[in-house]
Amino acid sequence: MQLPPITYYDAKLSDKDFARLSDFIYSRYGIKMPEAKHIMLQSRLQKRLRALQIPTFAEYVDFVFSPAGADEIVHMMDVVSTNKTDFFRESQHFDFLTQTVLPELYETNHQSVIKVWSAGCSSGEEPYTLAMVISEYIANHRGYDFQILGSDLSTIVLEKAVTAIYPEDRVDIIPLDLKKKYLLRSKDRTKPTVRIVPELRAKAQFMRLNFMDEAYNAPSNFDIIFCRNVLIYFDRKTQESVINKLCRHLRPGGYFFLGHSESVTGIDVPLQQIKPTVFKLIN
Repeated sequence: MQLPPITYYDAKLSDKDFARLSDFIYSRYGIKMPEAKHIMLQSRLQKRLRALQIPTFAEYVDFVFSPAGADEIVHMMDVVSTNKTDFFRESQHFDFLTQTVLPELYETNHQSVIKVWSAGCSSGEEPYTLAMVISEYIANHRGYDFQILGSDLSTIVLEKAVTAIYPEDRVDIIPLDLKKKYLLRSKDRTKPTVRIVPELRAKAQFMRLNFMDEAYNAPSNFDIIFCRNVLIYFDRKTQESVINKLCRHLRPGGYFFLGHSESVTGIDVPLQQIKPTVFKLIN
């Protein structure tokens, strides 16, 4: 007699197992997981139980912390991490980039390549927005080029960033002239998507990065670092540590951008505020 397939929709995450997971996520990745996120964590991890055909959270948590669970930790963090992003999000930063930062770099930087790091890049909207903005600027300032590094904890969103294919409604905010220049529409109109042009994709590289690592395996002497709407998931001690580690990869006088809901008030970092959420690395 064939048994019916097991369903996993009713699995409940106990307080004990939630505590084990939340303590681990905070200690390994710096992400706060208070009790208020108990149901959210349970909901997001249900898909992992189904994928692995594990019927209970108790068994899943034991598996995660077993020697065989190393790969599952990556998958777990893919569904746990929050990845909210948009093209031209907090557009004032890109205006400041065009009006102030890029002209300053053009006048004072003796290097011919502008280096930018999008730390916490999610599915690529921020680095490709940066690529469009810088491309527009250097089109009128010959002799300059640029490179962009995007990093994130989630392998799922990094794969999307590398592919650079987005639903058409995701690019509504992009100005029409930039759409025409930097986006390719899918020939399959049953799937209304666009893709970033190869010329911009070639300017961006992506890597997985855990902000809690002791050191970051990334290049140094970036001219610009965007780390926006990432630190809100960390406590102040972790925020200070992350910013200081990022600053080791920023050249003296380089620019550091935070999200509009973030600040460095009360933490010890080598940054001088230029305007709200825009800073320079102190020489």
